[in-house]
Amino acid sequence: MRRFNLAVLAAVTLAAGLAATPAQAHTGRALGIENCTGSACHFDVPPGTYDVKVLLGGDTESSTAISGETRRSLLPETAVAAGERTARSFTVNVRTPEGEPTGPDGTPGLDLTLGGTAPALADIRVTPARHARQIFLVGDSTVCDQPGDPYSGWGQQLPQYLRKGLSVANYADSGESTVTYLSEPRLWATVQPLIRRGDLVLIQLAHNDKTTDEATYRANLETLVAGVREKGGNPVLVTPIVRRWFNSDGTLNNGTALLVNGLGVDHPAVIRSVAAAEDVPLVDLTAKTKTLVESLGVEGSKAIYLYNEKRDNTHTSVHGATVYAGLVRDELLAQGLVPKGAVRVG
Repeated sequence: MRRFNLAVLAAVTLAAGLAATPAQAHTGRALGIENCTGSACHFDVPPGTYDVKVLLGGDTESSTAISGETRRSLLPETAVAAGERTARSFTVNVRTPEGEPTGPDGTPGLDLTLGGTAPALADIRVTPARHARQIFLVGDSTVCDQPGDPYSGWGQQLPQYLRKGLSVANYADSGESTVTYLSEPRLWATVQPLIRRGDLVLIQLAHNDKTTDEATYRANLETLVAGVREKGGNPVLVTPIVRRWFNSDGTLNNGTALLVNGLGVDHPAVIRSVAAAEDVPLVDLTAKTKTLVESLGVEGSKAIYLYNEKRDNTHTSVHGATVYAGLVRDELLAQGLVPKGAVRVG
């Protein structure tokens, strides 16, 4: 097995003008480090789900994180001592469009980027995933694979918490309500046929249902739940993340923060009611994010959202999205919706 310190590989590439060997169309064989130059790897593979095994480390101390496609966090930063090697594996969903379903197609194939404070990649292998289970995400801009910094949806950060055999197919899309998600052909009509028996489908839609009446909102949630079950999937209803909108007493007990729309529809309450009536697992992210944001306070919670950068109290930073993805991970584990061995903790 060939081993490269990333810094050495990059220096050789720059000094000698060495070009990476073009990846060939995927035929089932492993694709390797010949498809990497500098801090980037490109694998010429068709849409599908792929297992990625990396060997991290070099001659000096290293610390490597891996992201891919549209800014998805796929592997958390991993420290390796000088002269040692550490193997890690994850499973990644490759699709077109590679980010938001109504966005641009992106780059064909699988693109990975090495990050961290001192990245070092010794080896990499990419193979088609044979028995992967998908976690589909149906949601809005607070969930989606955001294309540009400093924005990040919690679904964009969720993959780093998962091990090989479990991947995230994030079909959340900015600006969508339950009404538009069901009516736009690139959304629910595209997602539903992809669902396989045993797949999880997490549904968080509320932020943009500003003019949806309660009966319609409830019926739309029920339609999504029934559509998942029709394909043998397992629906999970997720209440929306709170908006960072404080009362004078430091609480978030107001309609803006807790997603009550202009018609008086209490979205989290309706979601909880549908979950109970339909016997659907519930991730009460509204309650969990409310508790967290209130505990951080007016100043401490600014870093969770994009207040400092954009005066935005709805959308999360990379840090905030990572924290919120951790809350989702914890709840999926606590309810036994994913096997303990399939999830990274700590």
